[in-house]
Amino acid sequence: MPERSATPLLLVEDDPNLGATLSERLRSAGYRVTWARSLRESRRELAIDSFALAILDVGLPDGSGFDLASHIRSAAPATGVLFLTAQGDPERRIQGLSLGAEDYVVKPFHFQELLLRMENGLRRRSHFEAVPDPLQVGAARVFFASLKAERNGKTLALGHREAALLRFMAARRGAVVRRDEILDQVWSRDEYPTPRTVDNFVLKLRRIIESDPENPEVLRTVWGVGYQLAIPPTE
Repeated sequence: MPERSATPLLLVEDDPNLGATLSERLRSAGYRVTWARSLRESRRELAIDSFALAILDVGLPDGSGFDLASHIRSAAPATGVLFLTAQGDPERRIQGLSLGAEDYVVKPFHFQELLLRMENGLRRRSHFEAVPDPLQVGAARVFFASLKAERNGKTLALGHREAALLRFMAARRGAVVRRDEILDQVWSRDEYPTPRTVDNFVLKLRRIIESDPENPEVLRTVWGVGYQLAIPPTE
């Protein structure tokens, strides 16, 4: 569980009653909360302060929370995103999660569940600062914040979950990591991932970082357990 008193949150909510109530309850739970009521106000706060997590409504008076999430991904990549919105249809959930959100919570919600989802998201984001950016991984130089990798003079795109998976494995470099631990740390519960999901993303990453993806030496399979990101020989 994070040290809440040291955790700055940006709450983006245009409803004055919900915003005031949620700000008070989050502060009572020990978080440092900045409340913004619009897209414009949110961007101003992001420009002057750093936040561990941004809790975003989708429907804002001057724009979309999805647009704000995209702005955060480029302007403040160390800030995690959690959507808190009444727009709960599957297409909107998928859209939000595809933007790299840690989670997507639908109103009405239970406050204790929100706290739990926040803590899970913050735990996943804790790997962000533990790994250098950029980082040389096998045959590729990986730029996590800009979601790209460079290999043999070519630039390759990384998806949000591919980058999150690789960053988590880099934070645990040298350790054998179970598939269920990877699922818990990298994916949100609303994405309905399975161990096969991990395997598929590992295959994608191997095409980027391995000299020979069919015979991986960097991102190794530990049969019956999970995966291991090998420590470079120079270390």
